[in-house]
Amino acid sequence: MANSWRVPYVNFPAQWAEEGDLVRECMEAVFSRGDFVGGEAVTLFETEAASYCGVAEVVALNSGTDALIMSMRGLGIGPGDEVITPPNSFVASTAAIAHLGATPVFADILPDQNIDPEAVANEITQNTRAIMPVHLTGRVADMDPIMDLARKHDLFVIEDAAQAIGSRYNGKKAGTFGDAGCFSAHPLKNLNAGGDAGFVTTNNTDLAENLRRMRNHGLQGRDTVLEWGWVSRMDTLQAAILGMRLARLDNVNARRRHNASLYQELLDPMHVFLPPERSIEHNTWHTFVIQVERRDALKAWLADNGVETAIHYPLPLHLQPAALELGYREGDMPETERQASRILTLPVNQFLKDEDVEYVANCVNRFFAA
Repeated sequence: MANSWRVPYVNFPAQWAEEGDLVRECMEAVFSRGDFVGGEAVTLFETEAASYCGVAEVVALNSGTDALIMSMRGLGIGPGDEVITPPNSFVASTAAIAHLGATPVFADILPDQNIDPEAVANEITQNTRAIMPVHLTGRVADMDPIMDLARKHDLFVIEDAAQAIGSRYNGKKAGTFGDAGCFSAHPLKNLNAGGDAGFVTTNNTDLAENLRRMRNHGLQGRDTVLEWGWVSRMDTLQAAILGMRLARLDNVNARRRHNASLYQELLDPMHVFLPPERSIEHNTWHTFVIQVERRDALKAWLADNGVETAIHYPLPLHLQPAALELGYREGDMPETERQASRILTLPVNQFLKDEDVEYVANCVNRFFAA
């Protein structure tokens, strides 16, 4: 008889059931005012998000990718500059560097999947202009030594915090360490819009002013173009939804942390490398990524048992076809490459019940026991 238990990787119907009336209120407010672009909800979201993150400025944009590109552009990064970043991120991190004509330089990672500060130090040259750590899975990278390197070599730090809203390191939130923190509010994120959206956190008021101009064609006022900009405004409706969900974010993160804690308790560490969390870390678990032998067989086994999983990410960026011109070869990033064949992302969304997590853990343990 076919297995009837289903554990979804994400659960948008459950989110709608929980928040549908609140989303309708957001829609009604925006449509009744008719301020679809640059409306009051955008300014309100920027103010509330700045307060939540603990920064002077938040600039709302239309995606996390634009947040990366425009932050680096605003800091003057361009052709001839090198930006150090890890090779196990989503493509947006490296693509943002390349789009500016700068050169992505990869530094290998630690067992916890975040960039290795010692590897960063080994990649710094006279052309290095910035470091872009990625706070992968919702865990903040090891920022103290990274910031020490940045100060020593006079480098910018652009945090790719797309997966880490609300995460902390030594009590300080993601996106508040460097010159700019870049967040995605894609529907899959812990703080999610009803479409694409993103924002930048910064304590640099000049950068914030520049970003607000760049997101609106480079216009000053309506008729004066100070520089060639983009159209990267956050829709007012998305800002309204994000403002509503920002007030609920700590509860979302707490539910995901509870699920992750259950996994840590139930999964067999003899066969499963469990993602660590040091005492100085507060991981919001955008993803719960285990590392195992026979990953593909386990993924298939879980699918047969009704469990949806994902792989973040199966082919590292330095080995992607688009990266051929950078000159990297297999073996250049040994820890990243080792993990690429072992990583598997289990469901950790906030709508899981304890019995769902227990079922997934039991399926994993039964696979290895067999």
